[in-house]
Amino acid sequence: MKSKWYVVWNGVEPGVYGDWLTCKRQVDGFNRPQYKSFATREEAVEAYQAGPWDYIGKKVGASRVPVDAATGSSPIIYPSIAVDAACSGNPGTMEYRGVDTATGAELFRKGPFKNSTNNIGEFLALVHGLAMLKQQNSPQPIYTDSITAISWVRQKKCKTKLDPRIANPFVSELVERQQINA
Repeated sequence: MKSKWYVVWNGVEPGVYGDWLTCKRQVDGFNRPQYKSFATREEAVEAYQAGPWDYIGKKVGASRVPVDAATGSSPIIYPSIAVDAACSGNPGTMEYRGVDTATGAELFRKGPFKNSTNNIGEFLALVHGLAMLKQQNSPQPIYTDSITAISWVRQKKCKTKLDPRIANPFVSELVERQQINA
């Protein structure tokens, strides 16, 4: 019986696995999992190190960058980072994260934080991504869907209306530090 090896690039625990059940546990229920089977362990290890774009949904010689069929242009610049936040309630429990737009790999995730807002999360995500790129001396663009966060970063001021008496003290501290560094 021929055995397969499985690569998980984006899953609970990325890596190379020698059986389907272990691989399946890494990808079941995971948002945008990336995985593929290979005939040998050597091929799997090489694929894992190379990354998913050389193997998933790609014909040999095809471009990694998606192209808009109508215009022929690329709607996204690669490499880049996309940041976003979510909040359950207002104020409520908030978290934010940043992902590599090419691979979907999570670059950072912070939270959940109680007594915060979505706008604060969007601001913190954007500043976190900018700080990361500055530290790496990288010219990559960052994508966000928050006009408010962009405005706050430009003004170097998080203009939240959240009552400081109920705000999360840890998040308030993060906001204060980020306003200085924005």
